[in-house]
Parts: sequence; C-alpha cells; structure tokens
Amino acid sequence: MKQYIADGMLLVTAIVWGSGFVVTAIALEYLTAYQVMAGRFLLASIILTVLFGYRLKKASKSVIWKGILLGTILYIAFALQTVGLQYTTPSKNAFLTAVNVIIVPLIAFAVYKRRIDGYEIIGSIIAIAGIGFLSLQGSLTMNIGDALSLACAVAFAFDIFCTNLFVQREDAIALTIIQFMTASFLGVLVVVSQGDIPTTLEKEAIYSIIYLAIFSTTLAYLFQNIANQYTSATKAAIILSTESFFGMVLSVIFLHEVLTSRMVVGAVLILLAILIAEVKPAHPKKRMMKSSR
Repeated sequence: MKQYIADGMLLVTAIVWGSGFVVTAIALEYLTAYQVMAGRFLLASIILTVLFGYRLKKASKSVIWKGILLGTILYIAFALQTVGLQYTTPSKNAFLTAVNVIIVPLIAFAVYKRRIDGYEIIGSIIAIAGIGFLSLQGSLTMNIGDALSLACAVAFAFDIFCTNLFVQREDAIALTIIQFMTASFLGVLVVVSQGDIPTTLEKEAIYSIIYLAIFSTTLAYLFQNIANQYTSATKAAIILSTESFFGMVLSVIFLHEVLTSRMVVGAVLILLAILIAEVKPAHPKKRMMKSSR
C-alpha cells in the first residue's frame, strides 16, 4: 500500500511541476524572471523553516556546504529555465528540461568512469533527434529560449546527481531547507543588485508566486523526498519524467498553445528516449531465460 501511495505522490509531483511551466509563464507577464525566482524561493524557504526548522539544530558543516552547493546549482537551473521561458513556449521549455534524465548517466560516467550501456547511448541519440524536431526552426536554427532550456537541463542533471550523492549520508530535509535558503538569498541578491524591487504587485502575480512556492517548490520536493523511500529510483524517474507531458497538455488547455506536428514528433521521441534510458528493457534472450526458470 505504501508503494502505491508513493507512486501517487510522485504522479502528483509530476503534474504540479508540469503546471509550474504554465503558472511561471503567467507570472512572467507581470514580473521579471529574477523577481519570480526570488519570490518563489523566499516564500518556500519561510514555509520549510516554519515546518522543519528544528532539523537545522543538528546540521553539520557538511550539511551546510552541501546545501549551499545544491542551492547554487538549483538557482542557476531555475534561472536558465525561467529566462528561457521568456523566449520559447511552455511546452518546448518543459520537454527540453526533461532531457536532464538523459544527461545524468553521462555525468556519472564522467565522475565515476562508469560504462554507459547501449540503451543509454540509444536514448541519447533519440533525445538529440527529438530535440531537433522540437526546437530547430525552418532555418535549422535554435532560438535563445530553446538553448537556455537545454542549458537548464544540464544544470538540473547536476542538481539531481549531487542530490542523490549527498542524501546518502545527510538529512534530506535539512539539505532542502539550506538549498532553498541559498537559492532565495541569490534570488534576492540579484533583484536588489539590479535595482528591480517591485513596489506594486498585481493579484495575478501574487497568486502565481504563492502557487509556485507552496505547490511547485515546497510540496513537490517534500513529496519527492518522501516517496523515494518507498519506490525504486527507476520507477520514480519514469513517473517524474511525465512532468514534460503534463506541461505540454496544460499549456494547450490553459494558454491555448498551438502544437505543430514537428513538436509532437519531437515530444514523443524525447519521451521515448527517457523511457529507454531509465527502464533499460531486458534483452529478449534474458527474458526467455527468466521465464524458463
């Protein structure tokens, strides 16, 4: 029963993250990308500190520096994603961000020299083809929004890799609090340095920030951390990768975004690449051997 609940929590997380692309697009109509990030992480940090601040009492120096590193990477990732969303569509931004699932094994290979198996290579090739269909325009050029979204995928891949490495020895919630505090500090610092502190806020902007802070940041990350205790990493990755699908669907529903046939083909190829890289389907001969036992 716990496994089913965990899978449900991960699915909710994927839906919420998918909706975040739409809500962020709405917020960008009233605020700059840097204002959105500062407000999002600042409010999320306050909420997490109120709920779980007691966990920081036993935080070691190791937890602190690791949390600061994760927060810095997370801010860079969200900065690239949010700024990229100003120049591309929410659905393309969502699918290109999902490529981080393909990049994680490449980082593991670079760090640990772990051999990349055939399925990961195939997944990478299909992902590149999907990116081409999704992002390359008639002149075979990629616009700045698509490029920033791809850079964001690389940053998120490093965030996933480092998080999985750090939570093996550190308290995940304490790490998350420090991570959000760091991201909020950087966010506020950037806004202040630009002299771009908002003096008035439209209600749509306020609602968007509240939604992103409570649901897409605080609730989603807590659900992900808790659910990972009761389900396999592969299944979790597959479920969470559907955020890009929900991002596209919700963009069509709420923002009336028009999808082209090339975008649909690219989206399908990227999803296929993610599934191949994560599931790594067994070779037919191996299946026959298992079934004969």
